[in-house]
Amino acid sequence: QLQASGGGLVQAGGSLRLSCVASGYRFSHYDMGWFRQAPGKEREFVAAITYNGGSRYYADSVKDRFTISRDNAKNTVYLQMDSLKPEDTAHYYCAVFTGGRYFDRANYRGWGPGTQVTVSS
Repeated sequence: QLQASGGGLVQAGGSLRLSCVASGYRFSHYDMGWFRQAPGKEREFVAAITYNGGSRYYADSVKDRFTISRDNAKNTVYLQMDSLKPEDTAHYYCAVFTGGRYFDRANYRGWGPGTQVTVSS
């Protein structure tokens, strides 16, 4: 089970930190990812992190603005979002990576309800 939180309304240029707490499985053994979905659009890859935090991957649209991290002692993965833009407005989801290509949502499971991020201009 995955429970994301930390979303909200923020002005352009602002920051938010999303958290995703995992339960029911051995969190430290799995790579994790963040995706987002805006109204009328497909769910898209945002970032991924390997099980030990050793490697991180980002969509070009968020590179140098977002940072993914994890704390295995807390069963939590984070998404620090800086320099937010109105186009970052979306519902954000975390999920467990099951193998294959990181940017493909078909390779993830355990989608929770997500958290809404709204960036005003």
